[in-house]
Amino acid sequence: MDNKRSTVAVVWARGDIDLDTAPALHRRLEAALREHRDVVLDLSQVTFMDCAGLGTLLDARGQAERHGGRLVLRAVGPDVLRLLRLTNLEGRLTATPDHHPPDGARPQAQRPGTTRFAMEGEAP
Repeated sequence: MDNKRSTVAVVWARGDIDLDTAPALHRRLEAALREHRDVVLDLSQVTFMDCAGLGTLLDARGQAERHGGRLVLRAVGPDVLRLLRLTNLEGRLTATPDHHPPDGARPQAQRPGTTRFAMEGEAP
């Protein structure tokens, strides 16, 4: 397995994830999953998510699983967590409510080989 695929990619999202912004997030997650097996989506700065955002998360989860990887949601806020619960997706999407990376994954500054992706309009 090549080195890139064995590292964790982190995608940061912020603001609203809705019909207007979900396509940009979808492109970022696809790009991260093409290069990495495991992707962490940091939602600490997400203020709102609608069904388009949920669809994007499910698509990315499916893409990760088809290639033997996984998508982990990090720093899921109460509003997004409520949406996951209301739609019965909490168990289908791996989510951590805190800001600590799951399963020993560390932030980019602490873990060599971690790649950072950002949504369009943001600095990577």
